[in-house]
This record gives sequence, C-alpha cells and structure tokens, in this order.
Amino acid sequence: MAHLNPAVFAALLGLGRAGSAIGDFWVQSDFCARVKGASDDHPVTFEDPVTKEKTTHGSADGRAACLHHCLTYTATQAIVAGAGARALGIRVHPAAAAAALALSFGTHYAADRRVPGKGLLEKIATKTGKGGFYQLASHGINGAFQLDSAWHHGWETAAALIATTKATTR
Repeated sequence: MAHLNPAVFAALLGLGRAGSAIGDFWVQSDFCARVKGASDDHPVTFEDPVTKEKTTHGSADGRAACLHHCLTYTATQAIVAGAGARALGIRVHPAAAAAALALSFGTHYAADRRVPGKGLLEKIATKTGKGGFYQLASHGINGAFQLDSAWHHGWETAAALIATTKATTR
C-alpha cells in the first residue's frame, strides 16, 4: 500500500463525516427516512405533512426510497469532501475518490434498507449479542440509530483511507 499522509487522511475523514451527517439529516427527505425500510411483509404508511394524504408503501417503494436517499447522501459527501479538499489544497485521485464513494454508497444502502427482521444491521446485532440493544428505544437511547451510526462511521473511515491513496497536496 502506498504511504498515506495522516493529515490528508484526517482531513478527508472529517470532510466525509460532515458530508455524511448533512446528507443523512438535512438532505434526506422525510419520505425516504420513513419509507426506505418498507417491504411487502412490513408496509409503511406515509402521511404527507402538507396534504395529510396517506399512502402505503411496500418493497419496491422501500428499495426506491433507500436508493434515492443513498444517491443524495453520496452526492452530498462528494460535494462536501470535494469542496473541502480543494479548499485545503488536497488533490484526491479520481479513482480513489470513486472507490471511496462507491464503498460509502454500498454500505449505506446495506445498512439503511432496514426491513424488520431482515435488515443487515438487525441480523448482525442479533448474531453478536446486541439484538436487545438494537431494539432499545427508551431512556433517551435508540439502539438501532446508535448501531447504524457506528456502522457508518466505521465504513467512512475505510472510505477515507481509500480516498487518501495517491492523494497529493499543493
């Protein structure tokens, strides 16, 4: 593996983390947030906040909502990390940037397609003895959210390592 610059890695990790938070919490629509885990076995009813119209969504809509969210999430990361890297004088190799964003996209979709009883994070949590924590939603704690965040932070770190490969500074 090529020598990685720790300062470049730290900058790209911070930028990627910022882009992730913006994409997940500011850019993601309420519709996508609520429907992305829908399945035919576990449909989701969405109420439009403006019209109050209720619609019910199954697997196809759940996959589409999750895909839409992951596309806007990854685009937000690309914009934030790209603009930040440029401002800091960091040149990220295009192939490394594409690989990092692809990893972010794929792992985000895998985690966010949270079909009850079938989602990847729930399965991992159950197999590792964290199923009770995953289900926890009291005392100000939401276990699924915490495990989701930890999953994303771990993969964002791997993506930052990839993005740092062949990166140069001005």
